[in-house]
Amino acid sequence: MQKRKLEVCYTPALLPLYDIKNAIVVVIDIFRATTSICYGIENGALGIIPVANVEECISFEKEGYLLAAERDGKVVAGFDFGNSPFAYTEDKVNGKTIVLTTTNGTHAIDESKKSAYQVIIGSFLNLDAVCAYLKNQDKDVFLLCAGWKNKFNLEDTLFAGAVVDQLKKHNYFLDDASIAADDLYQVAKKDLEAYTAKTSHSERLKNLGIEEDIKFCLNLNTVKSIPILKGDKLVKM
Repeated sequence: MQKRKLEVCYTPALLPLYDIKNAIVVVIDIFRATTSICYGIENGALGIIPVANVEECISFEKEGYLLAAERDGKVVAGFDFGNSPFAYTEDKVNGKTIVLTTTNGTHAIDESKKSAYQVIIGSFLNLDAVCAYLKNQDKDVFLLCAGWKNKFNLEDTLFAGAVVDQLKKHNYFLDDASIAADDLYQVAKKDLEAYTAKTSHSERLKNLGIEEDIKFCLNLNTVKSIPILKGDKLVKM
């Protein structure tokens, strides 16, 4: 049986270097977009429409959807909410459709959907569910870290490493980026909160007074839902 490829891309800026037409792309933005998306879908959101910019988000205003916009860690003025997971509780999102734009996560989704075989959303909240799904698909796996404004970040890379850790004993050929992400995860996995405390994005969120968001985003396997991109909307698989 031919080995499938398992690749990690540390930033969407590197995406043009890869061929992902036969790959399931897992988009990763741990602090906080993909965590909030997973939590919102688990809590009954009918769908989440990721859009690249604030103007496009505003264009959905007459549709009766919830509008969510975040830039540089803050809710954009005039919007219902941003990308804090605590805004995606059942009482707020159940039965609703949300239009979402964020600094990094929705950009990564927008870039990957152009050529990927399939796009799904990963977070520590649904780590085991994502890995179980990937193992059972006869497709390459491409772990796309949203990073920070097209630059490398630690927390997304650690999640990529956590996925590699579960898949590496199966029938995959790992690229060097996957091996490096796995090595980093082995260093950090005993205390993810302590390790990620030194990340630059963690510092940004602390400066905004939202440390609880960081803790929430590091919870392991609290949801079973996997958001999958169908057309232009993320829905429950």
